[in-house]
Amino acid sequence: QQKPKTKRSKRFLESRVPKLTEDVKSAMIMKGGNTSQTVTQALKDIYSLKKPIKCLCMFSAIVTNHFHSYFIQEFFSKKSDCSLFLFGSHNKKRPNNLIFGRLFDFHVLDMFELGIEKYVSLSEIKTSKCPEGTKPMLVFAGEAFDADSEHKRLKSLLIDFFRGPTVPAVRLAGLEHVLHFTALDGKIFMRSYRCLLKKSGCRTPRIELDEIGPSFDFVLRRTHLASDDFYKLAHKQPRALKPKKKKNISHDAFGTRFGRVHMQKQDLSKLHTRKMKGLRKRKAAVTAEEQEGQPLKVAKVEG
Repeated sequence: QQKPKTKRSKRFLESRVPKLTEDVKSAMIMKGGNTSQTVTQALKDIYSLKKPIKCLCMFSAIVTNHFHSYFIQEFFSKKSDCSLFLFGSHNKKRPNNLIFGRLFDFHVLDMFELGIEKYVSLSEIKTSKCPEGTKPMLVFAGEAFDADSEHKRLKSLLIDFFRGPTVPAVRLAGLEHVLHFTALDGKIFMRSYRCLLKKSGCRTPRIELDEIGPSFDFVLRRTHLASDDFYKLAHKQPRALKPKKKKNISHDAFGTRFGRVHMQKQDLSKLHTRKMKGLRKRKAAVTAEEQEGQPLKVAKVEG
């Protein structure tokens, strides 16, 4: 392990030490040597969706196959402490290409190559936008996101990429931005909406969605999935964060809490109840009960 020589380097190394609650994931947005105007504008729009979370924008002039060579991603990940990356490129074989990926322990975990078939930028849709830093609500539609293994991993990656910071509570007025992903016929449709709260005549407002952009029609080209062991290691949770299991407590489907209490067997005959005149025993009944409980006496006859 490298020993710090200055206080600044000590603080830097302490910031890289694994924590129980990790910081918000930052992303590298890289532009390849050959790109089109569509890819360049798409990278700018995705960068605007990630604000104000730290994003490292860079220009990669090295002409290499980023889908099979991980040197650039892993090298810059160590330098910038970024666990997410987006690489844009354009060539004759794969036009308007975007590669979404994530890393674990500075090693590439998952990568998905998506081709842009149709694109509408933020500037082309002339509507009022959401404020910068608004935490988006992510909606996934389509059976493929629940049935297909590749689409499941893609859904997990998109959640990591666009989820934003973790917050303890959200107010109703803060739910303004919606990112909608639809999987249909091998394509991924991404839409961005703004929530408008309208009067409904009752306490709950009526919600309308207004498209604000950007809008993408992706086609899934190539995928790189981590091995099961490496993927399981990336999802390993520290013991300190695991919820402690409480004995004899369970919950039903509606969240109702049930508890089981263990008690010794009680003698209900000695249980003291509320005294009422109607429940009092009369003296005649008491003497009869006492006489029934006593043994019979045999009279002695003389003669």
